[in-house]
Amino acid sequence: MENLKRSVTCGELSASDAGKTVVLNGWVHRKRDHGGINFINVRDRYGITQVVVDEDAGAALKEAAGALRFECCVAVRGTVRGRPAEMVNPQMPTGEIEVAALEIAVLSGCEVLPFMVEERSDARDDLRLRYRYLDLRSFAMQRNIRIRSEAMFRAREYLRGEGFFEIETPTLIRSTPEGARDFLVPSRIHAGRFYALPQSPQLYKQLLMVSGFDKYFQIARCYRDEDARGDRQLEFTQIDMEMSFVSREDVFRVTEGMLGHIFRHAISSELPASFPRLSWEEAMDNYGSDKPDLRFDLRLRDFGPYVEAGAFGVFKDVLAGGGAVKVLVAPGCGGYSRKQIAGLEELAKSFKAQGLAWAKVGASGLEGGIAKFYEASAEKIIEGLGAREGDLLLFAGAAKGIARAALGAVRSRLGKDLGLARQGDFKFAWIVDFPLFEWNGEENKWDAAHHMFSMPREEYLATLEQNPGEVKGDMYDLVCNGYEIASGSIRIHDAEIQKRVFSIVGYDAGDAGERFGFLLEAFRYGPPPHGGIAPGFDRLVMLMCGETTIRDVIAFPKNTVGVSPMDEAPSAVEQRQLDELHLMVKNGGGGTALSTS
Repeated sequence: MENLKRSVTCGELSASDAGKTVVLNGWVHRKRDHGGINFINVRDRYGITQVVVDEDAGAALKEAAGALRFECCVAVRGTVRGRPAEMVNPQMPTGEIEVAALEIAVLSGCEVLPFMVEERSDARDDLRLRYRYLDLRSFAMQRNIRIRSEAMFRAREYLRGEGFFEIETPTLIRSTPEGARDFLVPSRIHAGRFYALPQSPQLYKQLLMVSGFDKYFQIARCYRDEDARGDRQLEFTQIDMEMSFVSREDVFRVTEGMLGHIFRHAISSELPASFPRLSWEEAMDNYGSDKPDLRFDLRLRDFGPYVEAGAFGVFKDVLAGGGAVKVLVAPGCGGYSRKQIAGLEELAKSFKAQGLAWAKVGASGLEGGIAKFYEASAEKIIEGLGAREGDLLLFAGAAKGIARAALGAVRSRLGKDLGLARQGDFKFAWIVDFPLFEWNGEENKWDAAHHMFSMPREEYLATLEQNPGEVKGDMYDLVCNGYEIASGSIRIHDAEIQKRVFSIVGYDAGDAGERFGFLLEAFRYGPPPHGGIAPGFDRLVMLMCGETTIRDVIAFPKNTVGVSPMDEAPSAVEQRQLDELHLMVKNGGGGTALSTS
């Protein structure tokens, strides 16, 4: 078989190669018989080459060509020749040539396919994941994985050029509360004790700053035991970065430079040198989301100034109770049916709003819905909101957070339904000055909004404990097209400030020492001021590829219930393994529970 070893790929031949004898190795992509002439498209990850078995070819060669099945792996030896002018395919990189077959060998056969590789979009998601190795052969997935590989290389290239060290941190760590549930790994040697898989390298990268490595990065694998969705998996990848002696402006500069480098080289897209900034309050008030899609400038407006002049008691009661009334002008949606508006109302209700009021802008003023309550002030409302005839006004009145979030979700839906968000545009923005704490009504306590290691803004340090809900942190998110792409902060490097934050979220000195004693101990030995960020690599690549789920940019992902249909993980294990780990499996209550024996 040495004479059938690949000499060229299926994507590199051109007219200049005419007359050469070459060997292709790949998979049968398509085949067709045109009156005794066989055309076979052979594919590898570099492209497709058309192979021709001529009418005057030998019987053995014709028989071999006729027996080929889709996706069998083949070797073809043949002569490169130019295609007839009328057969040239300008859409195909190798479209000006074909290979006249001299020899064909099947390297391995292929059974009946569960789905056609290039018709993968017609297959169910679980079927594609069950046969992921076939799905990965498709050009779409080959392209996505190529972009992912290039993006990862360019991230490393840029950060190395900026003087960063790539340092690995442990995968088996101590379980610490970081917001989501840990994946636990039982210890065989230490009965009844568990490692955890890292939700992020957060504590270790801070320790690296204490260690004097002032510029650290890692392409970090992270694990969170939480429900999967389109942009979230149980295991995911971050470009994890930490720097000493920096302000957030330094972090922004490095991140913007790195992303510009990645986009330029991986998908030939130029990003702005710097990204706009919005405070968290501005983002929530204008867009109803802390990860707004800025590809379209559709903003929430405050309807409060118009409420008193109208007769709609519901809105008056909302304002009297300390709530807010927000309005969204939906351009050109005045023709929406009651059913369409009801669909938007159901979306608002899923964000805890009681309902969604509406009115249409007609030729003579406001029409329908709550228009009758504002007849006298209709002209002023239309002018003040910048609405036009044919627009639809949508109102949410509730507690401020609920009104903003509900109408923000409606805004996002309209952006998609109206085609306002253009594919291929990338609108990045920094969201800054997040609340440091958020109230947990279920447990009647304060929680850290991001995590417990973010530095409060300096102006709040003296009064930190007096009103935690008002405290802003030196925290920042990077958002793009409606997704959170990265999250970071300037960290606490003062042990006393760290203890105060622990206390506010319910960790006394004993609890804090038990959970984070090694970090607090390290902070006794000259920790530098430091900060960092962790772009979510999977989401980033998803946007670069124009996909809507990170499953399409991960080689072997889990499905929406955290299962891998291909290898059937998670799976049961043998009793012997449980015995070695000192574990017992208890069945009951419709589930399975583990306990130490």
